[in-house]
Amino acid sequence: MNILTNNEKFCNQSLKQLRNVIDPEIGLNIVDLGLLYELNLEEGKIVCRMTLTSQFCPMGEVILDGVHEALQNTFEGYQVEIELTFEPPWNEERISEHGRHFLRQ
Repeated sequence: MNILTNNEKFCNQSLKQLRNVIDPEIGLNIVDLGLLYELNLEEGKIVCRMTLTSQFCPMGEVILDGVHEALQNTFEGYQVEIELTFEPPWNEERISEHGRHFLRQ
């Protein structure tokens, strides 16, 4: 898992909470699925740069709402900004070892 950040402690706290955000179609959390590209803590703001498994993901809004809620609840008082990108496009290589094991079950 390769997530860029400007604050490791913040990133680790975020990832702990974001593991609770599940892609409803796949049943795997977004961290192990590899949907997160970048998590940064800026002055009064959290910036999360992420993707979805496809541009046409029918559960995209549900996932984005889950990310927003998880970060907002964990870091009260901070504005949450989610930047959705499809560059680089998601691929299965982004799935963590834990995620691969989960999907093989």
